[in-house]
Amino acid sequence: MHGTADEYTQSAIAVAGYDERQIEQRVAMEQPASAYFMEERHDPNETHTLSVIVQNEPGVLARVIGLFSGRGYNIESLTVSETEHHKHMSRITIVTTGTPMVIQQIKNQLDRMIPVYRVVDMTLTGQSIERELAMVKVKGTGDPRVESLRLAEAFRARVIDATTESFVFEITGATSKIDQFISLMVPLGLVEVSRTGVAAIARGPDGM
Repeated sequence: MHGTADEYTQSAIAVAGYDERQIEQRVAMEQPASAYFMEERHDPNETHTLSVIVQNEPGVLARVIGLFSGRGYNIESLTVSETEHHKHMSRITIVTTGTPMVIQQIKNQLDRMIPVYRVVDMTLTGQSIERELAMVKVKGTGDPRVESLRLAEAFRARVIDATTESFVFEITGATSKIDQFISLMVPLGLVEVSRTGVAAIARGPDGM
């Protein structure tokens, strides 16, 4: 007896004693998971700092950012500057967040880009130094003004501009330190903040 594929499928369902809903659930459970399915399963997000050595040419940064935006990847921080003028090489430092699978996808896709020479996950090396610079403007008089100066001294922030009603502090350090300093300045009259983003370098005598 001949029949269509759908008829044979229905017969198999009946013989196995499953209804269609149970079969659909079983099939869904056996499907291979993409990175996005993994995120739906609540895989823990991780924050990684990536150092990317690229050819310093027009459009490279736009292509790197396009890779992230086109695939919905997150950028927490991004810095870029030419580091070897005679070789026309630039270093892009990206702080990104995602599941381990998404982080690996990001590194693989960056590594395949033509102007990219090398991608290093500074977080996985465990031997890197990360620093960020911020300029923090605070407006106030009286006790809040005195308190902002006291806190700036405790955090080793430097006054780079001062008026009778405001200060601009320059602070350098780990991102967590800068975040804490800014949060303490909020009730004292925080006006605005300008941050460079994270720069990272490996410890020891070896380069990338």
